[in-house]
Amino acid sequence: MPRRLLAAPVAALLLAGCGAQEPPPPPEVTFTAGAAGTVARPAQYCDLELTECVTDVAAPVRLPVPPGTPLQVAVPPEIAQTPWQVVFSYTDAEGTPIDERSPVFAPGARSDWTLQLSAPEARLITAEVQQYGPPPQPNPDTGELEFPIRASWVLNAE
Repeated sequence: MPRRLLAAPVAALLLAGCGAQEPPPPPEVTFTAGAAGTVARPAQYCDLELTECVTDVAAPVRLPVPPGTPLQVAVPPEIAQTPWQVVFSYTDAEGTPIDERSPVFAPGARSDWTLQLSAPEARLITAEVQQYGPPPQPNPDTGELEFPIRASWVLNAE
């Protein structure tokens, strides 16, 4: 009798595992400056159709990036197989904030990029990996192409 009682819960657990699988967790991005590094989960992550999005305000990470130190960005295949780029802000020697962006990397072209600011005294403020979503669509009001961002991973430099 005890065998039947034990077998029923085990069978129920096995059958429960046969249902729909949960989607895999969203990909993470690795930021490295010198010997220090950190891994970021997405601050925003949408499904492929951009119909369901999740925002995680606790996702941005912090990493010391001393002036003159390159920031290395590594993305997993889930990002590298889509168009992506890095948008970043820094201050120049006078403290003037400057916004720039990397080239847009074509699907499968690369899985890493090194951000080297143009002047050794420039100070990185933030870097954000942006993964593009579906193909661009014309804006009905302006006719200009819009490039939707599917997901983003944020680093705040210290």
